[in-house]
Amino acid sequence: MNLLIKNARVVDPASETDGRMDVLVEGGKIAKMGQGIPESKFPPLPGGRVIDATGNLLVPGLIDMHCHLREPGLEYKETIESGSRAGAAGGYTSLACMANTLPVNDNRAVTEYILRQAREKACTHIFPIGAVTKELKGESLAEIGELKEAGVVALSDDGKPLMNAGLLRRALEYARGFGLTIISHCEDLNLTSQGVMNEGFVSTTLGLRGIPNAAEEVMVLRDIALAELTGASLHIAHVSTAGSVRAIRQAKARGVKVTAETAPHYFTLTDEAVRGYDPNTKMNPPLRKTEDVATVIAGLKDGTLDAIATDHAPQTAIEKDVEFDYAAGGIIGLETALPLTLRLVQEGHLTLMEAIEKLTLKPAHLLGLDKGRLKVGADADLTLIDLAREQTVEVSQFKSKSRNSPFQGWRLKGFAILTIVAGRIVYRVPELS
Repeated sequence: MNLLIKNARVVDPASETDGRMDVLVEGGKIAKMGQGIPESKFPPLPGGRVIDATGNLLVPGLIDMHCHLREPGLEYKETIESGSRAGAAGGYTSLACMANTLPVNDNRAVTEYILRQAREKACTHIFPIGAVTKELKGESLAEIGELKEAGVVALSDDGKPLMNAGLLRRALEYARGFGLTIISHCEDLNLTSQGVMNEGFVSTTLGLRGIPNAAEEVMVLRDIALAELTGASLHIAHVSTAGSVRAIRQAKARGVKVTAETAPHYFTLTDEAVRGYDPNTKMNPPLRKTEDVATVIAGLKDGTLDAIATDHAPQTAIEKDVEFDYAAGGIIGLETALPLTLRLVQEGHLTLMEAIEKLTLKPAHLLGLDKGRLKVGADADLTLIDLAREQTVEVSQFKSKSRNSPFQGWRLKGFAILTIVAGRIVYRVPELS
């Protein structure tokens, strides 16, 4: 279907555009951008559709560089199909899925399976991330060249830290040769031990075993040192502590090829949220203290933290509706990430341009994707946002198969109302004509 989007406020960080214009979509590509594109020259229905976007924001399709779609092997939690529908409802047009599936995405066959399922069932673009080590065991490297050839866009053992520094050094060297970035899950298991939440006053009050900030920070420092040694590209996942932000900032200042992301829960919630023993507030890394949240926000503002990812981690009631100690970690995030990020704009921490950049252009650049920008000839991956739209989070209405969100019942503002992937409408609110 050809589309003409009229009177939108277009925000495109790549070109630093922020102004009202029309966007014409033909053949899945952006054909024209500008003011006053006449409807009279637009193909008649059913071959064309005009959308009046007056008062709404049009941006490049959102890109999540860190999510878990659980397929193959854990389809009872999420599938590529359901995860992509959740992404589309959240305004995402591209999802990069982690390798901790069953079997692990550590070989060509699994990568090709994911891509085949994506072609047949997904409504968004799906980009697989391959494992660094075989079966995520941290003992021997996966076949990195084979994974690259099969179509992975990065490498990560996310969910399990790579404790062997020598093996990570070799992985960085191999990955550099194939033009791939390693996404590091920074956690020292010897310091995490049996902890289930952030170590501090709240954990002591609740009688729960704590995880110190140092469990993340010592591994961030180690991985930065290895990136500096090898000259390879390193990306730090789900940054949650002030010490990690400081270490990354200092490494960037001296020219280390390190980038980083955080997730909305790490700039929205603190460990105080755990006081009700809600297992939906259990995640890894854990929710931290107020000063950590403030530093994470500052890191987003000054560019130390390059991107905002969801770390969408579906879990069912089987894993979550148990005692806090035994509950699985992780939360779903694809359908709440945009309004939670826009809270940073509403509160004056980020400009709208900065927020959109961290959801679009930056993750595209970090994954080497030719996406995240609005220009003639580019794929028509577009997200239309109503900045004034307020909704109460109701997880029972989510497109995801899982319901593990700590934001149930929150009143949030600023939601996607139309998501377009390669010129095809994959999500729209019913009231949008």
